[in-house]
Amino acid sequence: MSMDVCRVTTGEARLSYVHLFKPYAFQQGQEEKYSVTVLVPKTDTDTMARINAAIEAAKQRGISDKWNGQCPPILPTPVHDGDGVRPSDGMPFGDECKGHWVFTASAKEDYPPEVVDVNGNPIIDQSEVYSGMYGHVRVNFFPYAFGGKKGIGCGLGPVQKTKDGEALGGGRESAAQVFGTPIPQQPQMGAIPGMPAYATAGMPTQQQQAPVYGTAGIPASQAQPAPQASTGGINPITGLPY
Repeated sequence: MSMDVCRVTTGEARLSYVHLFKPYAFQQGQEEKYSVTVLVPKTDTDTMARINAAIEAAKQRGISDKWNGQCPPILPTPVHDGDGVRPSDGMPFGDECKGHWVFTASAKEDYPPEVVDVNGNPIIDQSEVYSGMYGHVRVNFFPYAFGGKKGIGCGLGPVQKTKDGEALGGGRESAAQVFGTPIPQQPQMGAIPGMPAYATAGMPTQQQQAPVYGTAGIPASQAQPAPQASTGGINPITGLPY
């Protein structure tokens, strides 16, 4: 059976729990993997039809290659109803999952997914990739059997960001988003080249330097000239000749 029948490129979907540049483990002791949770709108019936067909093809592969010719009576699959509850803990999915089909795709740390923009160019700035954005995801469904468990898994391939969206919990915010657009600084008159503007605040704009003090602690500019020695005349204090 061709692997292509188990591969799907989604329509535009919202992405959550995005870990595309660095592998991540959700629980301590788990293997770190690249991963993303994909939210497919229930209105996108074309994508879901192709996903269901790929899961069925993976099931047939499992029967022939993994499960000794039999399909397990209860076969876990990776796709869940976002209007229902999480299979892991029975709690409702987050509000962002309402009206969507939800599944998580992952890849081992040896196989980092390519991440490109709407024009197909690699995304270098990692801050552009976050939980809440929209994109297309290439996934492949496969049968597994290990540790006494059998089921259908979902592998992660290339990801294409198509547009921005409201950041979900844990989304990275820029300083401009938090504090506003930076205001260009105007140079102050008399500023010393290479010195920050705040370093000269309150200093005289003409001198921009501390006064030079004499030995008595009096600014040299205010000091009186020392009396000059004389070779003649009477000292008015002692009444004696110099």
